[in-house]
Order: sequence, then structure tokens, then C-alpha cells
Amino acid sequence: MKTIETGIRIEIKNILFATDFSPAGDSALPYATEFAKRFGARLYALHVRPPSINPMTQPTTWPVLEENAKVEADAEKQTLLKSFPGIQPQVLVEEGDFWDILKSTIEKHKIDLIVLGTRGRSGAGKFFMGSTAEKVFRNVPCAVLTVGPFTHAELPQGGEVSEILYATDFGPGSAAGASYAISLAQEFQARLTLLHVITEPKTGDLVHPSEIAASSEHLLRKLVTPEAELWCEPRFMVEQGPAAETILEVAKNRRADLIVLGLHRSKGFSGVATHLPMATAHKVVAHAVFPVLTVRG
Repeated sequence: MKTIETGIRIEIKNILFATDFSPAGDSALPYATEFAKRFGARLYALHVRPPSINPMTQPTTWPVLEENAKVEADAEKQTLLKSFPGIQPQVLVEEGDFWDILKSTIEKHKIDLIVLGTRGRSGAGKFFMGSTAEKVFRNVPCAVLTVGPFTHAELPQGGEVSEILYATDFGPGSAAGASYAISLAQEFQARLTLLHVITEPKTGDLVHPSEIAASSEHLLRKLVTPEAELWCEPRFMVEQGPAAETILEVAKNRRADLIVLGLHRSKGFSGVATHLPMATAHKVVAHAVFPVLTVRG
């Protein structure tokens, strides 16, 4: 487990707000605005439109379709320009494949953070996020701030983040996630809690639970340098239970304004099978009442 190096601080210079103009997308607007102001970052607002012309349309209708698409795109640009109080974003309304455009936008504008909202739908006793949001935070190389369907519509008073919860399973994304959590805690002068959740012990496990907890707390402490503790008094917690449910319960009890999660790297840019069982990050984002920042390892 690597300790965060002295002096390393996350910089957020370019933020991308991605929207489909749905109410869920609009819910992320105040968070994109606040983070851009807080970090003095350049803000890009992206909307990807489906192609106005497809192989099924008659060639005689193409001029009309193209003209209508241009009118609609201009209206969407004006809407986005007026959506961020006190900030003049660079608006990008593109037509084509969402994933190709997202990838090229991240690379071209050196995006450090994506902010997006997601809707949810219920069924079969479970809760699912929109597949697009999940693919984004699982596959893009930068950090993603996801505003889920239960997230409070308004930021804390004054836009301040006063309590941050960083949850880790000590996987490949843990050091990167800790860097973000510590940097954000410093930027907002927020309280920071570092959490590890121990799942139910396996049958025949010879290690006593108290030893596992002590070892886990030791690993949590190694994620924070002594220098960081000069301005921050982190709290270290080791809990036992289902990972996502426990993270959400601790966040509720700590009155967290933000959850930070380090994600394991997946292969490919958009190769997530959305029908696989929901991962911990998926469950946390889908049910949290506060935004969740996910960081790839």
C-alpha cells in the first residue's frame, strides 16, 4: 500500500459537464458550477445529439432535417450558455456517437473531472442507474462526479463541502481515490473520514475479526501522510457488513456532503456489461443522497 506523497495535490483545471437536457442531467448543474468556481477551472458543457440523417431517411428530406437540426442545436447552445451563474462555459453541441465524442472531448480538452446526473428506475425489488452514467464512471480515465437520482437538488449552504467520506477496499484505485479525497478535504477545509468495510468472514477463516480490523485500520492510516494530518484530523473507521449498504449508512451518520470511491481499472473504453450484478460503486451512486466522486486507479 503506497502512502500519498508529500506535496502531491490534485489539480482540476478542466471540467466537463455532460447533459442530455433531462431533469436528471439538470440536477448536476449546481455541482459543476461550484466545482468550476472553487478550482478556477475551465468549464465545458457537452450535449451529444443523435444523427439527424440515417440510412432510413429519404434523401429528399435531408435539407429540411439538417436545417431543423441546426436550429435545435443553436437553441441548446443558448440554453447551456445561460445555465451556469457567474461562469461562461465553452459549449459543445455535437452530433454522432456519444462514446466517440466523449473520448475525443476528454483527450482534446484534457478533462480532469466529468460532472453528470443520472436517472434511476425501479423494478424487481432492485434499483438501476442509467447505463450511460455507469459506463462513464467505469471507463473514462478521469474522475467523475455523479449526481444520482436521490441526491439533494441543492448544494450545502454556501456551496461548502464540510464532510467527506472516502471508502476503499484497498484495491488498485485506493491510492488515486485517497489523493482526491485528501486534496478535496484541504480545498474545502472539510472533515475527512476514511472507511474500509469488511465483508462477512468466510467459513473456516482462522484470522480473528479483531486482527482483520486492526490490520485494515493500519492500511487506512498509511494512506494519509503526517503532513496532511497537520491541517486535517482524519477519522479512520473499519466496519463489517455489506459494502454498499455500510458505506451509505456511515455517510448518513457522518452527514457527509461527498463520497469518494476508488475504482478498479476495467478493460476497454466502453466495454462494460450492464447486465452483470451491480458493483459496490453502482449501488452507492444509485442510492446516495449526496454526489459520489469516482476515481479510476
